Amino acid sequence: MDLSNIASAVSNANAAQASATASLMLLRKSLDIQAASAIGLIQAIPQVTPPSNPPNLGNAVDVTV
Repeated sequence: MDLSNIASAVSNANAAQASATASLMLLRKSLDIQAASAIGLIQAIPQVTPPSNPPNLGNAVDVTV
């Protein structure tokens, strides 16, 4: 095998690895941004307490068959 072909193959492999690493870092950063946005949206939901039922509701249940 020619020495220049080997050097070219190594150079191409290094470039591909650098590109894959950069893509992975970009993906992680975008996931972090999406998670922060989701947390912000969840925290923006107003904390509403559900209305309480009247005290007589559910005290007598008719179970005759």
